[in-house]
Amino acid sequence: MEKSLSNLTSKFQYFGGAMMIPIICLVVCGFCMGISAPLVNFILPQGSIFWIIASLFMKMGSLIMANIPIWFTVGIAFGLSRENKGWAALAGIFMMMLVNCVISTLLELNGITAATANVEGLMALGKTAEEAEVMVPMFKSVAGIFTYDMSIFISLICGGMTGFLMNKWGNKKLPDMLSFFGGAKFIILITPIVAAVIGSILYYVWPFINALIQSLSNFIATSGLLGTFVHRVIDRSLLPFGMHHLINFPLFYSPLGGSMVVDGVEYFGTVQIGNALTASKTATSYLIRSYSQGKLVVNVAGWGGAMLAMYHTSRKENRKKMLSIMIPALFTAAFVGVTEPMEFTVLFASPLLYYFVHVPLAGLAAVLCEAFQISGGGDAILFGISTVLQPQKVHMMAYIWIMPLFFVLYYVSFRFMITKFNIMTPGRAEAAEVKFADHDEIKARQKGETKKIAAGDDVLAENIVDGFGGADNILSVENCATRLRVKVKDAARVFDQSFWTDTLGAMGVVKNGENYQIIFGPKVINICSDVKRILGF
Repeated sequence: MEKSLSNLTSKFQYFGGAMMIPIICLVVCGFCMGISAPLVNFILPQGSIFWIIASLFMKMGSLIMANIPIWFTVGIAFGLSRENKGWAALAGIFMMMLVNCVISTLLELNGITAATANVEGLMALGKTAEEAEVMVPMFKSVAGIFTYDMSIFISLICGGMTGFLMNKWGNKKLPDMLSFFGGAKFIILITPIVAAVIGSILYYVWPFINALIQSLSNFIATSGLLGTFVHRVIDRSLLPFGMHHLINFPLFYSPLGGSMVVDGVEYFGTVQIGNALTASKTATSYLIRSYSQGKLVVNVAGWGGAMLAMYHTSRKENRKKMLSIMIPALFTAAFVGVTEPMEFTVLFASPLLYYFVHVPLAGLAAVLCEAFQISGGGDAILFGISTVLQPQKVHMMAYIWIMPLFFVLYYVSFRFMITKFNIMTPGRAEAAEVKFADHDEIKARQKGETKKIAAGDDVLAENIVDGFGGADNILSVENCATRLRVKVKDAARVFDQSFWTDTLGAMGVVKNGENYQIIFGPKVINICSDVKRILGF
């Protein structure tokens, strides 16, 4: 039972990591909208050369936002496939287009087309006025195909199925006369058949799923501040397991996150609504209930207070070193929103401190920011810079007292818990020196020999491979925004946590059976590429 649960959890983690890949498209969209919209709408004279250039970037941002299912389908298919990733990306978008084609054909056979998908048209087909009003929002044109509006759920289905098929039959061998269709091409070959099945099922099942989604959306929309608090608590609680994306993505990119009509167009999900409000010339505020509100308070003020508490409770001889660790970590958290170095430090020092102090305070920050209608500023300074270009949409006066309040709350609560329960946060004990090891010295450690660990980062990827018990012990290597995700054959061959944190400078380690997450921060993308190159993946 425990092993089955571990395998299920690792699959969710793996899927969550794949969902992070297309996020870069949405980040680009945010930058395009955030910078070009104020230039086009308020600052530059219409028709000038710079206005035209800004308009181009604004249009590109709109294109990105309008085709979210495409980016997620490609990204998920790519991320889930262990091999043949390029073929998987092609097969994923191929699958999505064919599934939508099947649904569109079945809808047309029943008289529902782009021309009849309105209240009058549906009533002419025998629907009551109430049924027609409920059905109209179900339809949308996706990449030119009239189909159900399934948002990112079509991406989860098609990208997930493509990844599964590629991992199962991506190396399929066929008889010589059919060998052209072997390997990854076999997945392309069978995609129309799979799409016909999936499309037919979705044609009948999606209306019921859509009704369930609408019910959940209504619950979230009507739960108010309680729902905001519960979301943030769950989000931070799942972070150590790498599964927080599973609760966030439906809110960010689907009707579960709510809907809003902006300049006559209805948008679903907080990311699309937020981008639409950013681009709008008539909007008077950025999105308030974004399910990321309060993060800037915690990243800047909260962790500032927590780090000061750790500094004051550390040994005096360690405080200079504490500053050298704290300042970069705080800068990273405040400027780009990467908080895992601090969150995992707290978690490993004391789960009690993490779950009963940090998590509830993070939830409280979200509630207060929503209650006092804060909009703009983003969840990190870098992503909030563009919001000040439209000051009429910024409502942040409440930060004047919320920021100092949370600095004090975190400082007092962290200092009390650390001293009361003698929690060994950094600096309270002999700190191990953070160094990198060279290849020969890692081999010596595997043999049980004692050697001094030398500094250097040119062999990091080789050290990682050795730390996981060698290339023959590694089954898969992937990454999300900050974590290297590795599955091994034999967990007993993997080095202990101190190797990763003290020797290789990782911020933390999460182990779940044979599945590991090594937290390196944003540089993990390059690290993962180096490891894959060495392994030949």
